[in-house]
Amino acid sequence: MPKPCAINVWDPAVYADEGEITARYRALRAAGPVHWVEAEPYRPFWALTRHADILEVERDQKTWLSAPRVTLVPAEVEQATLAQFGTRWGPVRTLIDMDEPDHRTYRAIAQAWFTPRSLRALEDRMDALASSYVDKLASLGGSCDFAEEIATPYPLTMITALLGLPESDNELVLKLTQELFHATDPERQRSGEPTGLATAQQFAFYLGGILQQRRDAPTDDLMSVIANSEIDGAPIPVMDAIAYGILLATAGHDTTSSSVGVGMLAFARNADQLERLKSDPDGLAATATDEIFRWATPVRHMMRTAAHDTAIAGQPIAAGESVCMLYMSANRDEDAFDAPYEFRIDRSPNRHLGFGYGAHHCLGRVLAEMEVKALFRELGRRVESVELAGEPDWVRTNFTGGLKRLPLRYTMRGGA
Repeated sequence: MPKPCAINVWDPAVYADEGEITARYRALRAAGPVHWVEAEPYRPFWALTRHADILEVERDQKTWLSAPRVTLVPAEVEQATLAQFGTRWGPVRTLIDMDEPDHRTYRAIAQAWFTPRSLRALEDRMDALASSYVDKLASLGGSCDFAEEIATPYPLTMITALLGLPESDNELVLKLTQELFHATDPERQRSGEPTGLATAQQFAFYLGGILQQRRDAPTDDLMSVIANSEIDGAPIPVMDAIAYGILLATAGHDTTSSSVGVGMLAFARNADQLERLKSDPDGLAATATDEIFRWATPVRHMMRTAAHDTAIAGQPIAAGESVCMLYMSANRDEDAFDAPYEFRIDRSPNRHLGFGYGAHHCLGRVLAEMEVKALFRELGRRVESVELAGEPDWVRTNFTGGLKRLPLRYTMRGGA
């Protein structure tokens, strides 16, 4: 084995320092495309830093498997889960844990809801929601915590409505999502529970009740579709339905809210780009959305395991060894992007990996893009200026996350 990598991008605490994590990724790429990592508390793995190599892995589902190791989980937790349930993912197996043919079969359950054609029917509703949140921004008097007041509730409201969850449960869904996805952040984790397992159990109990209601009395929402779907001619297993609901109820808003917050931070730091958006919000909203997702990269990593002996960038990798795809590094790869450290809302082409790639690309990508496009188009129409009113506060996580707090000062156009 080569010498273990000495550059640490695995410690969740490092992600609290934007400049430091950016510098470490840059140094990691400069040191080579593939690195052997031995970093407690995780089992060893290979780290991939380059855009092209990550694309190669994402395209080849036969060589690179999601099961049994799709994210970095402490070895002790993996072993305890394996001992209790017989699998490393435990009782809740989501789409991201699945390989073919299960992945294709399960993804098809909700696929039709997230196509551009289906989501076009929501455009008016989404535009109205975006407008209402810019109204809220205007009502806050020129200063706010944008992450908490706008970026977090905006996509949460949309996904819970699609799922058919009661609006009164939004705060519970948000709390459970943050405890689950941000379990390594001392401020976000459930007290004394840094693994997220207790939260997953509560989430399963909550959504299990909703799914049973939809089986007894289906409505026209997405939870009804999941609850009454069939797998190989039989009703979907209860735990699989719950896992599906958890994935949509968490990833369906958390990654989008992270991108909205980081996108607004980028505009606060790049007044010239805000001026460009203001000059043509209708024309630039789409490319600005792509650049926001590249810049934010809310999912920091995913993992794959080699099904047989293979190689990446000339580095032999044995069957059973895992690779960690570092999306944040790939989205700043100098070989893939011109001036990758510049925030450019007219960047084109922009083949970012903010949603992954290949068969496992984000199911809700189109929805997320529409939400971000609608909000920043409206912001471009109505916001005059934006500046930081304090230091941004980042979630301490190496998996998915963005900003916990984003204090801003701003002015609206003509009192809009």
